[in-house]
Amino acid sequence: MALSTRQKKIMNRLHEVNSVLSSADITSLFNVTVQTIRKDLNELSELGLVRRVHGGISLPSSNQNLSFSNRTVMNLAAKQNIARKVVELLPENSSIFLGIGTTPQQVALALLDHPGLTVVTNNINVALTLCHNANIQTHLAGGKVRINDQDMMGPDTIEFLAKFNIQFGVFGVGGLNQKGQLLDFSPEESSVSRTIIENSATRILVVDHTKFERYAPVISGVLDDIDYLIMDVISEPIYEHCKHFDIEIFEVGSEARGESC
Repeated sequence: MALSTRQKKIMNRLHEVNSVLSSADITSLFNVTVQTIRKDLNELSELGLVRRVHGGISLPSSNQNLSFSNRTVMNLAAKQNIARKVVELLPENSSIFLGIGTTPQQVALALLDHPGLTVVTNNINVALTLCHNANIQTHLAGGKVRINDQDMMGPDTIEFLAKFNIQFGVFGVGGLNQKGQLLDFSPEESSVSRTIIENSATRILVVDHTKFERYAPVISGVLDDIDYLIMDVISEPIYEHCKHFDIEIFEVGSEARGESC
């Protein structure tokens, strides 16, 4: 089910406040009735995107991730802007890791017309997307399929990824905190992030602003492990960390640009 424009705005506002959003705040924001908003909130709850609480909604439990299909529709314009910047940075005939998550999927869509790529991934949707260009060599890791996340995980996945010496590692994380730590939701996810970091000459972290101060229990690395940070909106603490570690940053904005990937 695709989210309506109002539902997308509700989700974006909920991530901005990163707390409880009351029904009264939402009705005031959109100048609609409680009955109208109740339908939106019920649908968002049924999709698992929000949790109903007394008087409003909150984000789901912070120590687990949403399903891939639900994450796909969230902050889409920001992810597309991030993807476009990645494409600008990659020279022709590059070798690339593309990690798990919906932002790397948007990168894959933006790369479809990029000449002569070799892409290594454990992201099933990335591999399916790149199959539409016969001039892109795509290597998909084996392993255990995570149905909700639509990717491959486990020792076989790590063994496969570790065989490659890649020029550009493009990956996301579950969370990014004020200490500059890169966070993931499971040791398996963390292992993939670490393998990409350790086997890439240039490391590119792609995250939208909702990942900042989002809790995830596993530390996969620190900002000092990356070379480029591409975000829609960059907070002051993250900017200072990047400046300290001489990381190149690109703030691309979260508004749609009137074009699709």
